[in-house]
Amino acid sequence: MSGYHDTRFAADPRRDVLWRTLWRHHFAAQVGPDDCVLDLGSGYGSFINQVEARRRIAVDTWPGLPDHVAPGVEAMVGSVTELGFLDDASVDFAFASNLFEHLPQDAFATVLAQLRAKLSPRGTLTILQPNWRYASREYFDDYTHVTAWSHVGLRDFLEANGFEVMEVQPRFLPLTIKSRLPVWPVLIRAYLAAPYKPAGKQMLVRARPRRP
Repeated sequence: MSGYHDTRFAADPRRDVLWRTLWRHHFAAQVGPDDCVLDLGSGYGSFINQVEARRRIAVDTWPGLPDHVAPGVEAMVGSVTELGFLDDASVDFAFASNLFEHLPQDAFATVLAQLRAKLSPRGTLTILQPNWRYASREYFDDYTHVTAWSHVGLRDFLEANGFEVMEVQPRFLPLTIKSRLPVWPVLIRAYLAAPYKPAGKQMLVRARPRRP
């Protein structure tokens, strides 16, 4: 991963515009002011910095994480497979954007096993990431991708690991902000509301632990 944040995943102000708009016009409706939100693979903190909640936690292996999160966000530098610092049943909204394609399946299963204990009775996990079915040509342009997921395979994997899938959007967003398309809030809002998304190559899957 040496140099990854200087080349493939360099800081980009358009990323903050995207996440600010996504928070206001999609995710904010799913998070309450008294919730605890956990951002797995937080990167530059672009999602968690927008969140309004009682407790906000960002986890990433990147040592630069603490320098980028907003005041009040707890930055934990470490692996997403090691969530022992969290109390059981303490997380209401867990989120992972563009994370699990970077992990082998056994590591992903470890994350899910820990989340089943850490999520509250009403807690959920939301995953946003490239959909192999629609992004196969570009999927491995990122040299840190190790596992290919489609919306079908991801759903089956979650269910095989003790989760109940609540929502699947195979084409939630375009693949990247690194395109010729402008990253404007009005266009992002229109795209979220559009019934047909031909450029959509990122999927959104939302799930919760299967209860007895």
